[in-house]
Amino acid sequence: MDMTRRDMLGMMTKVGLAGVALGSMTAQAAEAALPPLAEPGAKNLKELMKALDRTPRRRDFKEVPMILTSQDQWDHEALNLLMHYKGKYKQVWDHTDIAGPWLNLMRNSLNCQIWAFKHPDFLVVSATHGPAHLALYDQFIWDKYQLTTLAGDKFKENTFMKIPAAAHTDAKDFENDAGVFSPKDNSIPVLQARGVVFLACHNAIFEVSSKLHESGINPDKLTVSQMVAELTNHLIPGAVLTPGIVGTLPELGFAGYQYAR
Repeated sequence: MDMTRRDMLGMMTKVGLAGVALGSMTAQAAEAALPPLAEPGAKNLKELMKALDRTPRRRDFKEVPMILTSQDQWDHEALNLLMHYKGKYKQVWDHTDIAGPWLNLMRNSLNCQIWAFKHPDFLVVSATHGPAHLALYDQFIWDKYQLTTLAGDKFKENTFMKIPAAAHTDAKDFENDAGVFSPKDNSIPVLQARGVVFLACHNAIFEVSSKLHESGINPDKLTVSQMVAELTNHLIPGAVLTPGIVGTLPELGFAGYQYAR
């Protein structure tokens, strides 16, 4: 079954207390549902955000192989929208360090491009892999597979999906040093509301699944390919699954994205 971001959020809200897994997903999805924060002149960016919201993501996998060979194994339609973004100004960040300032860097990039260089259509894409990719799993997966053991003791849960209080301040006051565009408001949902797209990495999913399988953290006794499927099915709302970040980065370069790390 293919699901749009809106379908996913709506379904999770309706099922409510249907189970622990869905309960965790519902809470996280509800947190992720912020109003758009794109600037008034960001016509192309707003169109892209709406198109991505309508575009299905496949999240019903049963088994997934090590190497993807068919477009129906990743979010091809959503990725294609990014490849053909109409805006002139676009940047892809190569993120691997979950403990680094990766969200803050993208926030600063947006602020500078939008208000200093007057590019309201500026698009930021997070090419997320390595340890940083753990931030793209919902809380259910964090709990079930004890992802804190991989992320580090600093991260007892997926704090990257938590919405800070600053997110609810007046967006018109962009100079507010404790406001929605400030360092007080670094989170994945807030960046998504500003148009940032988080790319997920199949290779990272496979490698984490292999590591969990080898360590014995496998409560359902799944095969590696089955575990890859489950982790893929529990990516955060809005994520765009790629067949592999390091192989997708050249494609984004060919499409005109400026590389940053």
